[in-house]
Amino acid sequence: MAKEPSGDKLLDAGSLDADQLDKKIDAYVDEVWEGAIEDIRSLVRIPSVEDTLAAQPGMPWGPKAHDALVQGLAIASKLGMDAHECEGGRIGYADVAGASDTQIALICHTDVVPEGLGWTVDPFDVTRREGYLIGRGVLDDKGPCVMGLYAVEFVARLARERGERLPYTLRFLVGNNEETNMGDLDWYLKNYDEPAFAFSPDADFPLICGEKGVFHGHFESAEVFGGKGDSRIVEMDGGTVANAIPSQATATVRATAGELAATDVVDVEPAGDGLARLTSHGKGGHASLPEGTVNAIGLLVDYLLDNGVCSADERAFLELQHALCSMGHDGASLGIESSDDKFGALSVIGGTVRTEGGRLRQTMDSRYPTSITDEQIACALATLADAHAATFDVDAVKVPFYIDPESPEVKALLSAYDGVTGKTSKAITIGGGTYARKFTRACAFGPHDPDEVVPGWVGPEHGPDEGISEASLKCAMKVYIHAILNLMQLEL
Repeated sequence: MAKEPSGDKLLDAGSLDADQLDKKIDAYVDEVWEGAIEDIRSLVRIPSVEDTLAAQPGMPWGPKAHDALVQGLAIASKLGMDAHECEGGRIGYADVAGASDTQIALICHTDVVPEGLGWTVDPFDVTRREGYLIGRGVLDDKGPCVMGLYAVEFVARLARERGERLPYTLRFLVGNNEETNMGDLDWYLKNYDEPAFAFSPDADFPLICGEKGVFHGHFESAEVFGGKGDSRIVEMDGGTVANAIPSQATATVRATAGELAATDVVDVEPAGDGLARLTSHGKGGHASLPEGTVNAIGLLVDYLLDNGVCSADERAFLELQHALCSMGHDGASLGIESSDDKFGALSVIGGTVRTEGGRLRQTMDSRYPTSITDEQIACALATLADAHAATFDVDAVKVPFYIDPESPEVKALLSAYDGVTGKTSKAITIGGGTYARKFTRACAFGPHDPDEVVPGWVGPEHGPDEGISEASLKCAMKVYIHAILNLMQLEL
């Protein structure tokens, strides 16, 4: 475990006048800013969604994910770091060598979730509007990745100017499989030594010291859909990924458009002889932050139930979907409500629904505290599924993660954040899952400020029109510079 420095600071950045250092950092941010924006744009323009069906040797997560990894490493190389793509194209890293092989690491990712529906601008470009950047990945995690790389470049430049070597090797890890299975980091940690400490610029400020468990599974109906026999629902489709609340869902049903009335959230249009197409419109968002969202699958299911557009057998599964997608996010309707002192309450959402061979496959995502186990969640959901003539299967589990908020490393990072923002802050826990949970000693650290008030046209991570303010990113770069300098002064 790290200790506070016992004597002289290892990197004597403290000998710089604080005002002088801040002015130096401000001037650097202004100097590099337009170049940093272009680097973010170069990453956002790559639609780096996992595509294992197109995987090739050296591109295990698909060609576009690999392209983004290569571009991230190219930015690192341009900024003077010693960049390497690891064997098999699974992950990459870039170093600034220090006096010791002991590593302090930053880790970001260049893969993204699919763009989904509802965008008002090109998701795979950067739109600058009124001081904000809009595009898939500007917040999660291509924008923060670039901020971290430039922070590393500043620290390396500072050391050169002072004729010093960094006391520890500074490693920047570039991942490209974070949004799905984190197989990139699993491979890395089997083949490389862990850093003494790592932080991931991929979450909220002030600092994330703990992450809820992540539980993914899916319900599957009996073969009663598809429009055969007395089935009314020919097809249902909603959502793009399991870990996001969908903003739109559709169903093709056996009915004429004239039989069904549109509402303020459900459109109705003809879809062929004796068929109608229903489209529901909700408010999407990340599965870890469900408050304020409206699940489009839930809106669609409720319309079908309220209007009797279903057979008796179909109704059973729709009622299960109603419990998942329309009755809040605390799990009470599913029998898994739980809460603890560290993480707060469990949350659960329905992410995607698809028609497959006359069956509906409905995914779910739960973020759970330590007061319940993944085995208990699985048992409760299997029991619920059985009561609705359905089945339930577990897809993936990540157990809760927690690091002592009183540790010297956490204090070093919080000091950096408070110094830049003028706040007095404490570490928090979240429902999101980042690379930090894979390390022995790590945390997630910004750049999003959950208290920042943003215009209504700025979307969240994983949602349409994903955006972040340029001011927030500039602040993050400054915080990361101070954070690295503070960590370099610890005895690791």
